[in-house]
Amino acid sequence: MANLKEIRNRIASVGSTMQITSAMKMVSASKLKKAQDAITQMRPYAVKLKDILTNLSSSLDLSENAYSEHRDIKNVLIVGITSNRGLCGGFNNNVIKRVNLLINEEYNGINTKVLCLGKKIKDVYKKTDHYFINDDIVEVEDIFSKLTFSNSAIITNSIMNSFVQGEFDKVIVVYNSFVNAASQEVKAEQLLPIISPVLDNNETIGDYIFEPSKQEIVLDLIPKSLKIQFFKGLLDSHASEHGARMTAMHKATDNAAEMKKTLTIGYNKARQAAITSEILEIVGGAEALKS
Repeated sequence: MANLKEIRNRIASVGSTMQITSAMKMVSASKLKKAQDAITQMRPYAVKLKDILTNLSSSLDLSENAYSEHRDIKNVLIVGITSNRGLCGGFNNNVIKRVNLLINEEYNGINTKVLCLGKKIKDVYKKTDHYFINDDIVEVEDIFSKLTFSNSAIITNSIMNSFVQGEFDKVIVVYNSFVNAASQEVKAEQLLPIISPVLDNNETIGDYIFEPSKQEIVLDLIPKSLKIQFFKGLLDSHASEHGARMTAMHKATDNAAEMKKTLTIGYNKARQAAITSEILEIVGGAEALKS
């Protein structure tokens, strides 16, 4: 009977777990809709702004621009974007692996710092020499508690100032790009310095009249474009987190249901065996009395 009691306890435990994972799946599904709408609406604007900047700057020399200055790479800043919570499959680990790959292979031997946006990546690097602390963004470091463009712009301004002052020679952003609810793609994009656009031979730039001058427009668009691109990365990561958690909890719920079914079958077999054993004992006792 102790075996039956143990199986009953396991069935009850798996049932409770299944209720939790099912509830988390529903919560993530509801949050995913809002996050997906945000990144879907942002992408066309970010892409168009980047195209405009490409068209304007293709005929200009951006080498004198502070954000386009290419220097010898001695100090690299990697901005790692993860979530504050777990239970979302490989969402956080994939970003951490990519950051480790950049530190240990691509930028091995170079002074590399990691700006951690998200509790999970902060827990990994906060006790290492690579951890980067910036007093300017302490108030908005927990960006996902209130994900707004104004808070994102504070972080972007801090990164841009660090680059202009020569604290870093290159800035890389590592995040999960949202593909769909079940798929995310880890990307490592160069934020600074700005990569000069390269046009194909058959591409041409239209003849436009600019007011104010083309140079002034480009100088105004560059900081705005950097802020938009960084905010797009945060929105991508936010939507990817809920998609990954919804998928992980869906699989966990299915696995729990399958485990509960297996345990129930095992419990019924064990119970039937116990009943059969008791019946045999009763029949054997009755036969012994008759004899």
